[in-house]
Amino acid sequence: MVIVFALLALGVMVVANWYLWRRLFRDTTAGPGWVRRAGAALIAGGWALCFGALVAERTEAPFWLQRTLAWPGFLWMALAVYLLLAVAVGEAVRPLLRRVLERRTADDRVRRTEPEPATVGAPPREPERAPEPEPAPPAPSRRVFVSRVVAGAAAAAAVGTVGYGTYGVLRGPGVKRVTVPLTRLPRAAHGFRIAVVSDIHLSPVLGRGFAQKVVDTINSTQPDLIAVVGDLVDGSVANLGPAAAPLAGLQARHGAYFVTGNHEYFSGAGQWIEEVRRLGMRPLENARTELPYFDLAGVNDIAGESEGQGPDFARALGDRDRTRACVLLAHQPVQIHEAVEHGVDLQLSGHTHGGQLFPGNLIAGAANPTLAGLDRYGDTQLYVSRGAGAWGPPTRVGAPSDITVVELASKQA
Repeated sequence: MVIVFALLALGVMVVANWYLWRRLFRDTTAGPGWVRRAGAALIAGGWALCFGALVAERTEAPFWLQRTLAWPGFLWMALAVYLLLAVAVGEAVRPLLRRVLERRTADDRVRRTEPEPATVGAPPREPERAPEPEPAPPAPSRRVFVSRVVAGAAAAAAVGTVGYGTYGVLRGPGVKRVTVPLTRLPRAAHGFRIAVVSDIHLSPVLGRGFAQKVVDTINSTQPDLIAVVGDLVDGSVANLGPAAAPLAGLQARHGAYFVTGNHEYFSGAGQWIEEVRRLGMRPLENARTELPYFDLAGVNDIAGESEGQGPDFARALGDRDRTRACVLLAHQPVQIHEAVEHGVDLQLSGHTHGGQLFPGNLIAGAANPTLAGLDRYGDTQLYVSRGAGAWGPPTRVGAPSDITVVELASKQA
């Protein structure tokens, strides 16, 4: 089945890229030549860089090589998606543009064939013989002209979309504020603020400067507690330890806590758990701590099951006092169903990126119970952050990055 799926995916990709080459390069030229060859080289080279970046990241290639491949390779991934979407939308424009051109051509012919009005009583004039014009270069056919207009508009739209989406990521996440009432929260805890950050994805693309922006944004909210809910990194401690160093500057009255995401298990989860502890954060590995007003628990990500370190809700929550409110840190929203069974009041998650690249939100929404924002499952509430960074392309379209300040409200206040 894996081989069949891989072959099917490869076939779809080949057809999609052939269609892209045809619309952008073959249909916009009158015949074979260097433009068509350059277009084929551009598309093939872009995907070669993209796959090279993915392989280099997963195989822990030299970090300089990862950085060299990551920027052009991952940006091509995003650009190819939006080129394909824009060209597909252009299919609806083509017949309309052809019709307009045909109508204008017909009107010009009518104007040229209309006789000049004659003057009464005047003898007919001999038509003046115009000088022979110099031969003009042949104009492109109507089909080529339409293809060039549509291809140019599609390329401009794709480049603009990716450029703006990349700028949105690199300038750093914005701050969202959400109030969540909890029935069992005591009045003394009313207004308790938790800064929730997920999916920072430090990588060969998003490095130390990006981490510093995240820290500065979180600290500016003056939270009572900081929750880092997974997917902190895409790489080893050896390569990304310096990039993560600014996280030592996180400041909150009740400290900063961390749970693993699936990407930690691609990057050496054990080493990263020790590293975040060294940076001053407290990892919650299927564990719970009793804060003055509520319990704070955390479970490992589902991806840890392959290493015998998966989520253990019984260990984290089994013996707790259920008269106290409980907030759970769990990277993936799908873990909400076990949280409901264990009487959790609020689960804080990430993982979805809000879809990151439209129309990826449709896929992410189908795979997760909640894509982003606050939702309720029985007596348990779930808040899903869209995340601070980005995986793969450092680009977001239709899903801006965020750090969320969750303000807990007591119903007794």
